[in-house]
Amino acid sequence: MRTPNLADRLSMANAAKKAQLERAKHMAEDPERAQRLKARDEIGAARNRRITEREAARRAAREQEAAELAARQAAEAVAREAERKAREEAQARRSAEREAMLAARRAGRKKKKRTAR
Repeated sequence: MRTPNLADRLSMANAAKKAQLERAKHMAEDPERAQRLKARDEIGAARNRRITEREAARRAAREQEAAELAARQAAEAVAREAERKAREEAQARRSAEREAMLAARRAGRKKKKRTAR
């Protein structure tokens, strides 16, 4: 067996490059490969659509929860305000009754003093 010289090595390298280019051309022109790539792209597009739909559903759920929370907080605020008004009205009523009782006592005392004189 003979040791390859520089020219032999160069020609073998060129032949290997040509063979590799031919294989790459054949693979690029293969109709089955094009179908596989198309199928892969469709799968990726479907996956992206599903991801987008899930994100939209999550976003809608978050918005729904936020709306429910806001409604609940508004209802609680209205209830607290109504309770506060009721307490103030009750206190005002008690205060008015107390003033009326005191006024009646004062009027009764003045009457007694006038009749006693």
